[in-house]
Amino acid sequence: MNTFARTLVLAGLGLFAASAPVFAHAHLKSANPPINGTASSPSELDLMFSEGLNLKFTGVKLMGPDKAAVTTGDATLGSSGDTTLVVPVTGTLAAGTYMVAWHALSTDGHKTTGTYKFTVKP
Repeated sequence: MNTFARTLVLAGLGLFAASAPVFAHAHLKSANPPINGTASSPSELDLMFSEGLNLKFTGVKLMGPDKAAVTTGDATLGSSGDTTLVVPVTGTLAAGTYMVAWHALSTDGHKTTGTYKFTVKP
């Protein structure tokens, strides 16, 4: 491979590596109560994401064991930064399995969605 071709290949690889953050999305890394875990009735849901969040376009819906929506308070960003979404839970949750459906807009403009379950112990 001649020097010119090698320079082009290296430049292309450098541009690709530099653009990698552009392809980032806010993925759910962990949650409290834990994903697929069991816990006492929580006072709030804490969702930790891999990227910063745009709060205006990020939120959750909590559904109970009977598939009915559970009332939650207004979501806020966590005190540790813009990667944690904090959602107050109104009242005490009855024992059973709950589903959290979330949607997020990262600060770089990418949308992601997902669901997870947790169980409230009796």
